[in-house]
Amino acid sequence: MPSADRRLQPRRRPRQARAELTRERILAAAAHVFVEQGYAAGTTNRIAEQARVSIGSLYQYFPNKDAILAELLVRHIDRGTWTRGEQLDLSPGSLEDLVRALVRDAIDNHRDDPQLLRIMMEEAPLSQDILDTVERHGKKRVGQVRDLLARHPDVRVRALDIAAELIVFTVEINTHKLMADPRGVPVATFERELVDMVTRYLRG
Repeated sequence: MPSADRRLQPRRRPRQARAELTRERILAAAAHVFVEQGYAAGTTNRIAEQARVSIGSLYQYFPNKDAILAELLVRHIDRGTWTRGEQLDLSPGSLEDLVRALVRDAIDNHRDDPQLLRIMMEEAPLSQDILDTVERHGKKRVGQVRDLLARHPDVRVRALDIAAELIVFTVEINTHKLMADPRGVPVATFERELVDMVTRYLRG
């Protein structure tokens, strides 16, 4: 996949504040255009117009719209680091609260724009940068969950490492699916059922 990776690589990484602001405007404009007009119709010309930059300026940062969408996806994945784990009460009886915090955090990380999330899931081309980000994020999140489960007295699973991976995968993939198309199941119902399922599994 090396040729595809080069096609998806940003052309310029800003070193000055002004250049960073321009790059941020392009990314914000692209998100808006993709949601409002669809990915197929979201051309680089329309993105440049929305960002109020010349098409030449846009191409200084990104070679094409696929690279822009790939960058938006990388940012989305990197935002999904669980920051609440260290604040949880791990006393007996609070296992359900721990699981609920994990599920709710995943939901919150996907609330911003369900339509853009759906476009990223369906249209974003895979690059090595995306694959590396997914792997890095996954390892970090699994490690966080494993550490919390290891310290909780109510956890009864036999294989802690596998349990942590199963839980992270289950929560992430189901939350992605729900928030990309939230019309089917109410979020509160989804949260309740997923929390119940994972809590029962952990209690053995």
